[in-house]
Amino acid sequence: MTVIREAVRFGCAVAVSGLALVSCTSGGGEPSQSRSAKKAGATMSAGPSTTAVVDIDPAALPTTRAQAAALIRDVMPDPSAFGPGAVPRSPYESDPRRRPVLGDDCVWHQQALPKDVLATSTRSYEIPARGAKGPLRLSAVVTVHRDAEQADWENAEVLEEMMRCPEQRLRSDEVLTSLNDVPNSLGDSGNAYADDVLTELGSYTSAEVGGPHEYLWGQTRIGQFTLAVSAKGSKGWSRADLFERLRDPHAGMRAQLKAAIERDTPKPGGSTKGDGR
Repeated sequence: MTVIREAVRFGCAVAVSGLALVSCTSGGGEPSQSRSAKKAGATMSAGPSTTAVVDIDPAALPTTRAQAAALIRDVMPDPSAFGPGAVPRSPYESDPRRRPVLGDDCVWHQQALPKDVLATSTRSYEIPARGAKGPLRLSAVVTVHRDAEQADWENAEVLEEMMRCPEQRLRSDEVLTSLNDVPNSLGDSGNAYADDVLTELGSYTSAEVGGPHEYLWGQTRIGQFTLAVSAKGSKGWSRADLFERLRDPHAGMRAQLKAAIERDTPKPGGSTKGDGR
């Protein structure tokens, strides 16, 4: 039951028996599987970057790749956000011109940014092996789409990928297995902080740390932005440990984004948010 409580607090709901997926929906109440299946035949149209969780200031939204990259730098967590002992991995930051894509062969590879993405960045962190615990590999990803609909399709793609590839190869010596994705829209399972939340649970195996070990990935969508964190476990790291390490940096990313894009609101005395008074 501890794992279930941790999962709900992280933004997902899992059933007690076998951690099977609860019946959830994504977006406007449509089952996630049918929503994903319609993607291939859908025509994506640009729309406003609306969100139910932030009073957006349109002037604060990035419209160029340079503006989007600057916002990402403000939102990205430092290693200290992941708790004691966390340090940067090498390479620390990804190539801003490319992003990972899951191929038809269920292997991840790098690809040039699509037109609907203004900017994206991944940072890699690690808690080195110590005592009875092996190394814990961590990451944070921020992606800025041109509008909220395109960001929503990114979430739908994640669900489709899990159903298509419950086993995924990250590199030649790293593999994810037994993947389950749990989607929750605003108002579901305690989600009061994002338009959509996705949590992925599974197992991680590599040549370095063996396995299978616990794997956890979580993503939130706020308007045209997606924010994700992940943890690849090793010896001595429980699923509850991974939830604990990811919760604060994930919440911090959401707080930084909201502070950057929300509308200034008048306060008593005539001051506004962010004017330094």
